[in-house]
Amino acid sequence: MDDPLELRQQSRLKIFLTIGAFIALGILAYSLRHQIAEAIRDLGRVNTLALLLIIPLKVLNYDAYARLYRNLFAIVGNKVGYRQMYRLSLELSFVNYVLPSGGISGISYFTVRSRSFGISTAKATLAQISKLILLFVSFQPLLILGVFFLALREHVNNLVLVTASSLITLLVVGTLLGIYVIESRQRINSFLSFFTRIINRLVRIVRPQAKDVVDMELAQNAFTELHENYQVYKKNWRALKYPFLHTITANLTEIAALYMVYIAFGDLVNIGAVILAYAVANFAGLISVLPAGIGIYEGLMTGVLVATGIPAGLSISVTIMFRLVTMIIQLPPGYILYQKAVRDGLTKKF
Repeated sequence: MDDPLELRQQSRLKIFLTIGAFIALGILAYSLRHQIAEAIRDLGRVNTLALLLIIPLKVLNYDAYARLYRNLFAIVGNKVGYRQMYRLSLELSFVNYVLPSGGISGISYFTVRSRSFGISTAKATLAQISKLILLFVSFQPLLILGVFFLALREHVNNLVLVTASSLITLLVVGTLLGIYVIESRQRINSFLSFFTRIINRLVRIVRPQAKDVVDMELAQNAFTELHENYQVYKKNWRALKYPFLHTITANLTEIAALYMVYIAFGDLVNIGAVILAYAVANFAGLISVLPAGIGIYEGLMTGVLVATGIPAGLSISVTIMFRLVTMIIQLPPGYILYQKAVRDGLTKKF
């Protein structure tokens, strides 16, 4: 059983981190106060219909993820229902929003919930890894297209080029590195040993008396099964075309939802700027320890948009509006379904 004192300390740390993020966001907002005031004065002309169009785009987004999971599980021999995966996608969104772990909590939750469908931890983990790889791969042509659109309107400066090139390089290297590791059982074990030591040492920095959080033997068994399931994917690589199309749909609907907010404000900005800003903010969110990358997400997205020539006041207003609207749309159903899963005992050991 967890020590109540340790739980309170962890809770305080999360609160302090969240407060710190809000302070940083407040400083940014203060520095742009004149531009924001101008944007707020223009709120009366916000097109409500354009904002409402975000709802069907989010429905399509979750549809894409539900179909993605169904296809990935079908490849390794597990048939799951569409409604089950749609519901799980909503629950997962809620967990990733409220828990400060850079997405790790979402992966853990997904593996625990997948057990109720008769899916092993290794298969659920592989589905999440495959989803990330496919999202990265499918986003690369969109990112290149974004830079192309920026170049057409002469909005490509050195900062934009460096940012886009760095993201593309990280996407390619990260994808190839992940495939390289998972291709070999020996490399998996070597990576696992290294990763386990790092995680356990980091935990001991915060909690010196804590036991190892990663059980090496259990992790090796899980990764061995992960490698075996990867081989199934490899033999049936043609079947991945549909998951790939679903991740393209997921990326396109997210970008379209963000662009709808600009349309709502009456500004048809360069779509290339929106693509680049979305990519930077979301990749930063992956490594953020704050809930949904709050503060970091808004700050980076605004910074990239300003660098591409979009007014600062408009950029931060649209970014905050987008976050508010999407949270209003997806958090309530996600919370209700998550609480139902907790009451039904489907989240044990999470």
